Amino acid sequence: MPSASPKKSKKSAKSANLDATTFRSQALAEALAQQDMAAVALALRNGNTVVPLMRVGPRDNPLDGGEVWTYRSPETGEVALLLFSDAANKPANLPPAVGLQSPTWLRAFLGANAELITSVFLDIAGPHPMQATPAEILRALDLEA
Repeated sequence: MPSASPKKSKKSAKSANLDATTFRSQALAEALAQQDMAAVALALRNGNTVVPLMRVGPRDNPLDGGEVWTYRSPETGEVALLLFSDAANKPANLPPAVGLQSPTWLRAFLGANAELITSVFLDIAGPHPMQATPAEILRALDLEA
């Protein structure tokens, strides 16, 4: 899959060098299982999200979370951000590295790349996929908890 390279992440909740089994958001997984958009919004506002990385950040610099991988459609050129509730839900054909990103990071990343990203997919390969626009995710992140 071709990839786009939006602006690099400068902050990360945890280093991408941790064991991938620690990369999970139980609240997001449960919200996606229920297909409950309000619960998904709450999980995104209050918990971390797993993202695929093209490049992991250096171990000695926790402020560099690496470079997030995005998907660019070869047919349309549209760019999608893929988010996961669990690193185990990331398809094997995506880059192997993952990062665990905070709601603050997600808000900043989508805000900085709003003109580039056209779709946000949550657990795109299942078990309970959902899709939203960046504007919908930003509205969910901006609501009071």
